[in-house]
Amino acid sequence: MGFKLPQFTEASTSNGVPLFGPAPAAIPAEFTEIPYESFSKSDRALAFPRPADWFSSDPAYATSGGPSGGSKRNAGLRGANPYEGAGGDDDEGAFSLVDKSTTSKTRGGPGGGGPGFGRGGYQRGGARGGRGGAPGAGGGRGGYQRGGYGGRGRGTQVLRGGYGSYSYRGNRWGDQNTKTRTATVQVRGDWEMLEEIEFPRLSKLRLDVDTDEPDELAQYGFVCEYDKSYDRVSTRQPVPLQVIDRVHYNPTTSDDPVIQELAGKSHAKVFATDNILSVLMCSTRSVYPWDIVVVKDGDRVYFDKRDEEEGPFDYLSVNENAADPPTESEKPKDVRAQDFKDINSPAALALEATYVNNVFDWQVVRDDAPESRIDFAHPNPFYSSEEVNPPASCGYRYRKFDLSINEEESMDLVVRTEVDSFIRGAPAATSTVSTSDYNRPDGSEITYITVKSLFEFDSRAPGAGGAPDWRTKLDTQRGAVIATEMKNNSFKLARFAVQSILAGAEQMKMGYVSRASAKDDTRHVVLGTQWYKPRDFALQMNVNLANGWGIVRTIVDLVMKQPDGKFCLIRDPNAPVIRLYRVPFDAFDANEDGEEERSSSGDESDRDGFVV
Repeated sequence: MGFKLPQFTEASTSNGVPLFGPAPAAIPAEFTEIPYESFSKSDRALAFPRPADWFSSDPAYATSGGPSGGSKRNAGLRGANPYEGAGGDDDEGAFSLVDKSTTSKTRGGPGGGGPGFGRGGYQRGGARGGRGGAPGAGGGRGGYQRGGYGGRGRGTQVLRGGYGSYSYRGNRWGDQNTKTRTATVQVRGDWEMLEEIEFPRLSKLRLDVDTDEPDELAQYGFVCEYDKSYDRVSTRQPVPLQVIDRVHYNPTTSDDPVIQELAGKSHAKVFATDNILSVLMCSTRSVYPWDIVVVKDGDRVYFDKRDEEEGPFDYLSVNENAADPPTESEKPKDVRAQDFKDINSPAALALEATYVNNVFDWQVVRDDAPESRIDFAHPNPFYSSEEVNPPASCGYRYRKFDLSINEEESMDLVVRTEVDSFIRGAPAATSTVSTSDYNRPDGSEITYITVKSLFEFDSRAPGAGGAPDWRTKLDTQRGAVIATEMKNNSFKLARFAVQSILAGAEQMKMGYVSRASAKDDTRHVVLGTQWYKPRDFALQMNVNLANGWGIVRTIVDLVMKQPDGKFCLIRDPNAPVIRLYRVPFDAFDANEDGEEERSSSGDESDRDGFVV
């Protein structure tokens, strides 16, 4: 007897795409109006299960490759499965492997990353910095105030009495049901993603740029001489950190009047500040999210920070790269929410570290004699005589770097860099040091330096990153202390080194500042200082400047290919990826309605980024 194939009813098609399953004509009349889906093996009585679905209509995956966005080609790399946990055809999901072996529990969030920063309670001043200001939520002696210059360009002013307290709203990392971090800016529906670059690809980029002898276009401001008495500070002879009234300005690139003037005179095509550029050059070390606004106007590209942003460009993170970073403490049940203050939360530590860094910078310089101050060719471009408090010691050096790949190409970058102080000759801790081309009238050689600080809050608190107690180890085991700081604050310290190199500083003065009491975030002491050559410090941290310049040039090339407009470069909050979006020109215009909408939408406890 021969074998006869059963009659097969051809499946119908929709827009040229075959539909799996029986054709409508083959379905009994009583089942034609009943929607069907695949069922478990126990539902044998139900007919017509769908054998496969190769063309998912889920819009979250059809266009973005997964709920977290991205392209289709990356959906599989992220392990995205639209049917996972949805009761689909994967019957093996009902089975589990029983493992009786003992496993150890580890703390920390996914990927070893900590939470981002929380919402702040800062106060913004009016035009040109304003004056005074109430402390942040929770109270504090004095306030940490943001001032204004020329509309959107802002300065930073530390008022006498300390700083206000921030309120951080985030998630407890280390819990079993951990929530993901939130980006610093919300991606809108009308934004167009142009490029997605993973950190492994970024780390392979390279461009050799001469950073030894860039063109010096202009110098503004003044610098005061470093007080060498701080070289003798030790844990046995600590010095209290004093509050000094000074104003320091850090406006964004487009709001800098000097850059606007240089853009009209010079042939440079790219403009940025050292603060923004260091974030981009060291981006592969970052853990917390950030974003950079890029504007293309003709053949010129400007790297900016958002007008309303209070994030990595204004505050210094603490132990961002630690395996167990700082987290938000749980409020005790017997304490009211308005009375609870966590001084070791990520946002509170970021504000405190920034305050300490600024005050230490202003405390270790002396301005008690005419010879202890050097005035540059032009005065501070952001300071006005109407200010009540004097400007901080800061010299703005506008320098031009050549990003060209070959001799036929012209691609110059103008950067506003900053030096904090100067010394005469070589510092006591080093044998030889090269000097700048600036000489005093008396013939003494001058060396420009930058002043930075490291911050210890509590070596025994969660989030300390295994750091040794500075009061017992700093004088005897300083190498172990700085090695731990390089591990826990890799992104921040790499930025310090890059900024110093861009500014042409021959030396970097590092201060070790700790709380006077671990439970008090208003009083601090200087436990020691140390000299570093920025290039040697960068080499010790494995900072590759050629890789950083390669990242900058890659982003510039991507923007140059596009028509004029505004773009946003976003560091993904939960994956080592940066994405470039085209955004409308009014995407970040500050308005009360928009800020109120962002603040009130969704659950605020789910936000782990800087929210403004």
